Amino acid sequence: MKLMTEKILIVEDDNRLANLIKTYLSHHDYEVECHERGDTAEEVIGDLKPDLIILDVMLPGKSGFDICRDIRSWFNGFILIMTASEDNIDEIVGLELGADDYLAKPVEPRLLLARIRALLRRKQVDLTNIDNTTAKPINNTDNLLVFGELVINYENRNVTLNQQQIDLTTAEFDLLWLLATNVGQILSRDDIFSQVRGFDFDGSDRSIDARISRLRRKLMDDPDNPRRIKTVRGKGYLFLREEDAH
Repeated sequence: MKLMTEKILIVEDDNRLANLIKTYLSHHDYEVECHERGDTAEEVIGDLKPDLIILDVMLPGKSGFDICRDIRSWFNGFILIMTASEDNIDEIVGLELGADDYLAKPVEPRLLLARIRALLRRKQVDLTNIDNTTAKPINNTDNLLVFGELVINYENRNVTLNQQQIDLTTAEFDLLWLLATNVGQILSRDDIFSQVRGFDFDGSDRSIDARISRLRRKLMDDPDNPRRIKTVRGKGYLFLREEDAH
């Protein structure tokens, strides 16, 4: 049983669709609000402080992509982008702008619910305890990892590099923490997808690659000569130990 009802904001100008989703999610014990304009959505988000936003792309006044980009620096909840486009480019753009997940319309309600539950579950799951193969943190406590000038603090979900704070989305932090607690071990996309998102990688979702790309940029990690996150062709990703990064 939930101790607190989680809040979801639907930003969608199709009122019929928004109300259908609201009714469905309300029946599954979520507190749901709807908003139909893009140019006033940020104010509503700031006032409501939802745990998760379902964000349409084509909105009057301002696009969902622009909203996602503009709120990501201060909004700590989850963003699930929903669009009528089936173009994979839209998916990559959304994820590059900081969205946590992406669904194309028409949305199957049970799939939407599964994605929402998987995202919100990440608030309650400590990724260091996912399985017995997870590496123990190096140099410090279970909540603090130090790799040279890179410091990752799980307790306050803070990351610093060269004493400068790095702003990461919830999804980016979870991915970095998973990689870092498995330092020196190759994690496949399947491993990453199932552990971070809660269900198996289907072979076509490119969100992991997009998030790795964003992480590298923020950590100033050259993909051609990585010091932090290495791509192991055909196998997955490897977070490098300090002695292996040179």
